Amino acid sequence: MSVSENTSNEAVVIMTEEMIDKAITRIAQEIVHASQSVEPVLLLGILSRGRPLADRIAARILEDTGVASGVGSLATTLHRDDVHTGMGFAKMGGGETHFDFDVDGATVVLVDDVIAKGRTVRAAMDEVMHYGRPDRIQLACLVDRGQRELPIQPDYLGWSVASESGDHVSVRLNETDGEDVVLLHRAGQDADDEPEGVPSGS
Repeated sequence: MSVSENTSNEAVVIMTEEMIDKAITRIAQEIVHASQSVEPVLLLGILSRGRPLADRIAARILEDTGVASGVGSLATTLHRDDVHTGMGFAKMGGGETHFDFDVDGATVVLVDDVIAKGRTVRAAMDEVMHYGRPDRIQLACLVDRGQRELPIQPDYLGWSVASESGDHVSVRLNETDGEDVVLLHRAGQDADDEPEGVPSGS
């Protein structure tokens, strides 16, 4: 799916609460459909907003199948190449990796709010492999804003938007921000309430 270009000076709403809810439901259904069995599917939310999205997807899977998927949190800061080289502006913090299940031989679905360059996802895969060897690793993202620098694509996607360098996609969730909305800020505009850790779209 895509959203049309908007040249307004104001931030553009690209996903409403209803659209976010429908996207999460569809992603959950696609994960179930793609899995031979729901039980080995483990959801790891990339901090910070990937975790509440993973919780919501797991809740939908439970509603549809009656099977509870494992859900955990995944920190990526220590594995980001732009932190070690000094090329990026990622900040330390934002939480720690935490899950209480074995990833060996499982299907692990990484969940993130926004994908752009692909470097956060690459770091997330490195973090997962530190704990074991899954049979496969998949990726679910709420928004794809393009600008990819690595050959990484979501297996499950809620929405895609054409963006330019310097644009910012701001995902706000009830669990972290008190509302459900996704905003597109064009380059030169201020995006309030930046997420902790790596900014959205990395």
